[in-house]
Amino acid sequence: MSEKITFVVEKADEKQRLDVFLAKNMGTNYSREGIKRWIKEGFVGRDLGVIEGANGGEHRVQMEANPAKKVLAGEVWVVDVPAVKAATLVAEEIPLEVVYEDADLLVINKPAGLTVHPAPGNFTGTLVQALMWHCGESLSGMNGEARPGIVHRIDKDTSGLLVAAKHDVAHRGLARQFMRHSIHRLYVALVRGVPRPTVGRIEGNIGRHPTQRLRRAVVEVGGKPAVTHYRTREVFAEAAALVECQLETGRTHQIRVHMAHLGHPLLGDPLYGVRGPLKGIGEIALPARQMLHAAELGFMHPVSGKELRFSVSMPGDMQTVLKALSEYFEPV
Repeated sequence: MSEKITFVVEKADEKQRLDVFLAKNMGTNYSREGIKRWIKEGFVGRDLGVIEGANGGEHRVQMEANPAKKVLAGEVWVVDVPAVKAATLVAEEIPLEVVYEDADLLVINKPAGLTVHPAPGNFTGTLVQALMWHCGESLSGMNGEARPGIVHRIDKDTSGLLVAAKHDVAHRGLARQFMRHSIHRLYVALVRGVPRPTVGRIEGNIGRHPTQRLRRAVVEVGGKPAVTHYRTREVFAEAAALVECQLETGRTHQIRVHMAHLGHPLLGDPLYGVRGPLKGIGEIALPARQMLHAAELGFMHPVSGKELRFSVSMPGDMQTVLKALSEYFEPV
């Protein structure tokens, strides 16, 4: 069953975007992205009060489909909060490497090749179905849709650490930390060539590639702000390097896009990589996926407040490539 919530715009909130105003006033149970979707789908309107007419007066609500609409003091906005949709996904018995688990959340070491969330053309065999099997019906769902447990994502062909929430309180607490960029996320990557300088900060808005639908790119106009800090850990002549990347933000394909923009795409990356032999050593066998691993994850427990920090080693395919590089060159 849906629920109607009414908000009056105070003077202090005047000229805010509608989605910002509603997100601020609806509390942490609802994300701004979810509210933007509701606005576009017709769940939000401005209460015009009683409009006089032939029938002696009619109460009207004018629907608004633009999340960027500026609100004015005294306006009354009505949100018809949609009921949470029943999950239509079916739990699947998919093995999970659980690094940590308690009554509120669990941390998974996701293997490369496992999709996090169902999407068109890929409705089965995902981490969501595995979590449903592992946790039963306790997984969280927010913003009018069933999103079992998922607080953040990593790419299908990226391995490593990911946290999932078992209930909405934990979900909201973790989501706030991601929104504030207070989550510690460190990745290790094998890249083509050697970044110069060997330590640095990459800053550039990431948006859709202007001509290639599946790709993102660093864009001059539009996009979302993105910052990646990197540190080169090992150098293999000028052929390749092992790099640590720490996320300040978390955009789609962020590390892959930023490192390619720097001129050092990830080895094996089918979307942003470079074909051809590595400099000085000819071909080496590369797995058909980007050499990227979420090695460290740290956050405050959303219920207990305890600081948690986890780390996992690189998977076998990355270690194999690293060994092959070491056989050609003495790491620096």
